[in-house]
Amino acid sequence: MGLRSVGVEEELLLVEPGTGQPRAVAGTVLQAAGQADTGPGGSAGAGAAAHDARQVLGSELQAQQLETHTRPCRGLDDLGREIRRCRALAAQAAGRARVQVAALATSPVAVEPEVAGISRYQKMADAFGLTASEQLTCGCHVHVEIVSPEEGIAALDRIGPWLAILLALSANSPFWHGRDSAYASFRYQAWGRWPSSGPTVAFGSIQAYQQTVRQMVQSGTLLDTGMVYFDARLSERYPTLEIRIADVCLHAEDAVLIAALARALVHTAAGAWRQGQPARQVRAELLRLAAWRASRSGMDDVLLNPATALPDQAAAVAHLLLEHVNDALADAGDTETVTDLLTAVLRRGNGAAFQRNTYRRTGNLPEVVSRAAAATTP
Repeated sequence: MGLRSVGVEEELLLVEPGTGQPRAVAGTVLQAAGQADTGPGGSAGAGAAAHDARQVLGSELQAQQLETHTRPCRGLDDLGREIRRCRALAAQAAGRARVQVAALATSPVAVEPEVAGISRYQKMADAFGLTASEQLTCGCHVHVEIVSPEEGIAALDRIGPWLAILLALSANSPFWHGRDSAYASFRYQAWGRWPSSGPTVAFGSIQAYQQTVRQMVQSGTLLDTGMVYFDARLSERYPTLEIRIADVCLHAEDAVLIAALARALVHTAAGAWRQGQPARQVRAELLRLAAWRASRSGMDDVLLNPATALPDQAAAVAHLLLEHVNDALADAGDTETVTDLLTAVLRRGNGAAFQRNTYRRTGNLPEVVSRAAAATTP
């Protein structure tokens, strides 16, 4: 196929200005997003903005968070504008409820999550106890267009060894319940409590994938297929492969980087499949170790080299990914943009580095939240 479309879903925290405390007001924010002064004295533009907000914003498991989703885009400049537009709409709606949005993958300050009053989420809370009720985490999900489910599975079977690098680049959750977790992405550790989360080995066929999902639901452990929380999976709603391993990125441009690399990974994998190259058989245990290492140290130490499963400097592994997808980036015209975006992350650090540096300077976790909110919608 030609240039694949790509879309991004981001989960954002709803926080109180000043205290940084997450507030369980998602319902109020969504209601505010759908309302505009379109009566006497109102404007058609306000009505259009309300319509856009309804299309962009949605609820999540906890009432202290909000989900945004972009339109499918083909150009990275368009995607960047879409991500910023969605964040701005979320911030505007949140402002009407007297809160802010912050692109933080966990709350730096201590919080008691509150499960949203939606039937499915309440059932999840009943079934999974603390795993659900404490799960206030925010991820970034990238949807990459595929031409068929068969192509999607072929790509899924081939991208697994590279996904941990996306987690390291996006890591944005060093704090948990008011203390430093010692992880760059503690979100990934908390998310790992779900029995259906994590990496997958090669399925080999769409039939094997579908049978696995069916058996997981039939086991009675999962409520439905929507709870198949693999690091990457076939989307049920769209003709896409959904890559779910990343933290929500603090900076919008980092989300563009993750999306561009995800698209290039899928395109590279699909091309290898079409050329008859078999998928590498990588043990699930090694994939879990790679993801754990990325979660632990982000870009500040070593990562596992996907080719050798041995430790290597994080920057070197990131450049190895860049080399792996070089042809796909060139085909999309993305090489220069992605190289610049990666260089920026390596220079200034990811969201975890931003949070820790801010706390080191201020000694104040609410200030970490405040500055993160400012960076979310600059």
